Amino acid sequence: MYDLIIIGSGPAGLSAAIYAKRAGLKLMVLEKAPMSGGQILNTYEVDNYLGLPGINGFDMGMQFRAHADKLDIEFVEDEAEEILDRGDSKIVRTAEGEYEAGAVILATGAVHAHLEVPGEEEFSGMGVSYCATCDGAFFRGKTVAVVGGGDVALEDAIYLAGLCGKVYLIHRRDSFRGAEILQAELKKLPNVEILYNTTVEEICGDEAVDKLLLKRTDTGVKSELEVAGIFIAVGIRPGTGLVRNLVECDEAGYVIAGEDCATGMPGLFAAGDVRRKPLRQIITAVADGANAAMAVRSYLKQ
Repeated sequence: MYDLIIIGSGPAGLSAAIYAKRAGLKLMVLEKAPMSGGQILNTYEVDNYLGLPGINGFDMGMQFRAHADKLDIEFVEDEAEEILDRGDSKIVRTAEGEYEAGAVILATGAVHAHLEVPGEEEFSGMGVSYCATCDGAFFRGKTVAVVGGGDVALEDAIYLAGLCGKVYLIHRRDSFRGAEILQAELKKLPNVEILYNTTVEEICGDEAVDKLLLKRTDTGVKSELEVAGIFIAVGIRPGTGLVRNLVECDEAGYVIAGEDCATGMPGLFAAGDVRRKPLRQIITAVADGANAAMAVRSYLKQ
């Protein structure tokens, strides 16, 4: 019987574990992957985390885990398959067995939807990015492409236009889904060119991205586009499958929880990218983990 089970060991889960351990809670971290760190393990460079400019994402993940290991926090490599509410306790079922705790923090993160085209995985972190605010500064003055047609894609293109020499916005349809106000702002920018009815067929390069192979959806005509980077904004999938039938989620699947990370189910908390919030960054995930751990401490005392 644990005080707390944390599902996931990205920045939110590790932060929660450190704060909970220092608060004297008996806890366990359940992680399905062989390494902790979450999405940051695939980030070539992190340049906006306070005090650690330019750190490699993998190194950051290892440092976060090393901090937790220094506190002798228990980690179990297993995948959570179900969470059961027993009132004063929660049961987390996995392929290997069951674990019981007074509270659970869901910190399973989110994954960016991929284009699933050749070169995307190969150049991830080497010109392929899923976060304009994270990586845009690395392409200052260069030519880049943004792929997508929703609010995030439009916002990314507007943001990058302030940094990059040229921005191509590639969308497979003939109109955007994003807000009209964003479209109007985007179309005023002189260094943004919109490519409607166009898809990316392949991402090419030697050591890093240097061009895209494109295809028109209306004519089938193929072409090449020279770019230094591509920002893919075709959606994000939160890792909330475990709890969608247990707590309230928004239409995109993010758990609705306040700044204390408490969900509608007493004893179940959501921290990091699984939680509905305006900004999903490493620093906000770490903050969520700390808040969730302190909220769990208060909950267990009650």
